[in-house]
Amino acid sequence: MYRLSSLLIIALVFVSCNQKKGLVLNTSNTIEIKENDSKDSIVLKAAHVVPTENQYEALKNEFIAFIHFGPNTFTRMEWGNGMEDPKIFDLKTLDTDQWCEAMKSAGMKMVVITVKHHDGFVLWQSRYTKHGIMSTGFKDGKGDILKELSESCQKYGLKLGVYLSPADLYQIENEEGLYGNLSKYSDRTIPRSVEGRPFANKTTFTFNVDDYNEYFLNQLFELLTEYGPIHEVWFDGAHPKRKGGQKYNYLAWKELISTLAPEAVVFGKQDIRWCGNEAGGTRDTEWNVIPYKTNPHEMNSFADITGEDIGSREKLYDAKFLHYQQAETNTSIREGWFYRDEDKQKVRSADDVFDIYERSVGGNSTFLLNIPPNRDGKFSPEDVKVLNEVGQRIKATYGTNLFEGASGPSKVLDADTESYELLDGSNEIIISTKAPVTINRLVLQEAITTHGERIEEHALDAWIDNAWQEVAVATNVGYKRILRFQEVTSDKFRIRVLASRFTPAVSNVTAHYYKTRPPQLTISRDAEGKLNIAPKKHDFGWKPHGEDAVSNLNAGYEIRYTIDGSTPTKTSKLFKTPETIASTEVKAVAIDKEEVGSVASRVFGILKTDWKIVGTDSGADKHPGTHAFDENPNTYWQSEAKGKTHYIAIDLGRSYNLKGFAYTPQTRHVDGMIEQGIVKVSQDGKQWKTVETFEFGNLINDPVRRNHYFKNTAEGRFIRIESKTIAGGKQTAAIAELDVFE
Repeated sequence: MYRLSSLLIIALVFVSCNQKKGLVLNTSNTIEIKENDSKDSIVLKAAHVVPTENQYEALKNEFIAFIHFGPNTFTRMEWGNGMEDPKIFDLKTLDTDQWCEAMKSAGMKMVVITVKHHDGFVLWQSRYTKHGIMSTGFKDGKGDILKELSESCQKYGLKLGVYLSPADLYQIENEEGLYGNLSKYSDRTIPRSVEGRPFANKTTFTFNVDDYNEYFLNQLFELLTEYGPIHEVWFDGAHPKRKGGQKYNYLAWKELISTLAPEAVVFGKQDIRWCGNEAGGTRDTEWNVIPYKTNPHEMNSFADITGEDIGSREKLYDAKFLHYQQAETNTSIREGWFYRDEDKQKVRSADDVFDIYERSVGGNSTFLLNIPPNRDGKFSPEDVKVLNEVGQRIKATYGTNLFEGASGPSKVLDADTESYELLDGSNEIIISTKAPVTINRLVLQEAITTHGERIEEHALDAWIDNAWQEVAVATNVGYKRILRFQEVTSDKFRIRVLASRFTPAVSNVTAHYYKTRPPQLTISRDAEGKLNIAPKKHDFGWKPHGEDAVSNLNAGYEIRYTIDGSTPTKTSKLFKTPETIASTEVKAVAIDKEEVGSVASRVFGILKTDWKIVGTDSGADKHPGTHAFDENPNTYWQSEAKGKTHYIAIDLGRSYNLKGFAYTPQTRHVDGMIEQGIVKVSQDGKQWKTVETFEFGNLINDPVRRNHYFKNTAEGRFIRIESKTIAGGKQTAAIAELDVFE
């Protein structure tokens, strides 16, 4: 009926034999692989690798925030150079309560703030540098952003983490900088005392380090002793520039952190790893039991964390150590880590963020979402709106367990993630509800703290029409797996474990319903004039992850449309087979059950199948005139910067009574947007008649399709668009798409 792992039988024999020899395979955070270990014994060891208490607590945070704030916020750069005047950080106001309120509304449980990015600028009152908040005008140099955030976190019940960049361009570029200054290693006392700034915490350390490691340790001491409990220390692996062969003494850092912040996990080292991208991409199978070539606790080597497969059986066989190290799926709500502006820096949609939440938290990892404060020291309104919406969706979907009161294994239905059910030989769980329930989400969790990650493949079935019907199939589970599927209604469900590394221990199963929203639509046609209506893809260009949030979140909707300009309803024509569309207005809506989405509309001009270029004043390389009417807004004609007037002339194929045109500007850059121009028509392509002038305002800030209708119709076979003024004082003209109305 379904496949079971033969390893279960082998494993039982293996354990039995070891118990007879007095050897019991215990769970551990790291397990060494011996030279004589067979493949089966390696897999069995992997089934006994478990998270530490701190790692498990970090997993339970699930959704956490990242804050990038510093000189780059004001210079609009992603990476500073370390030579910025601190006064560039021209902060007048700060509202960390507003940050925390918004993060709390999103369902986040912790915030990690970049107290020092690669530029070396610090956001707290450090004793060991003047390159930071103390050298700005913010609160006359007395401000402390970390202190204010710490107080706000305590007020709103959020945990706090700190990002301290090991790379430090200020210490590299500064003449007296400590990074790579070739100083000798010697025993140094941490913290180094500073007159007039004593520490309340009297703990001291002695490390054999150089100048830069001493500086770094001193700053870590400040962060971990003066701002309340720190729950995560975040180390970035980026190196914008190196100097003097500088080495980092990770083992000294580790000792100081584990002593001063015993509840903290360390990102980038032994506790938490990077997911392998900064775009919100997730793996279909995210194992947190990772193969290492050397002991990961020595912190001098790292596993491959960027590949699609990092923890399968095949990867385990080459390991010398197996280590539990969970992933953080990190990305930004805005295009870039730092705030730049309100109008050009795009913001992720609530659909996109919620989709990443379900894929990451429901894919055995933690979701770390960056929200960069603006130059007023606040989260921007659009960002807050998205956070609020995402929080509402999480609460509405996962705040209600539709298996509450159901019958089945009590330890997986008791909402206690610490209890668990060891599956028997059938490797299945059957759950019955008192009445039929409609669900489209299922959450499964394994007892990873006591039994590790074991399930390799599983399926969900529903009892429909007196038979089991398979609803969803997925691979591993680990801390949490969220299954997403089209809604199904039943009063009996079955979870089958199809393959596992050892006897599965399931701790929690809950069922939920996500109320899908009809997607916004876009209406277009191809070069042959065939109509296309599809869900609107969120236009977010920063390191796109290639996921389609609309497809992931919405299922079962239908599209209804009209071609006479009337508003579509549930009884309007169903969009299935594309038809040829010309010189008409198309309106469309997405309908999900009884909910009708917003109306999308598009006015189409005459067909372009017979159009030909008559001439242009010039054409830039790879941007010919034909790109102005290929029904693809991602391509465009662009002139060269020759002369003041640019033009494009087109043969429409036959004569029409023309009433206007639509201009779609290219959006790859700001050069070429035609702000003012002249429209001319002709019957022979030689003798041209001016129809009228046109003007489009605010193109740079709002580069969308613009319509211009003539005061009087104009008859002609040929049309010519000439530029008079290019937005922003630029020198070339560009057209992404030209439409002509009859």
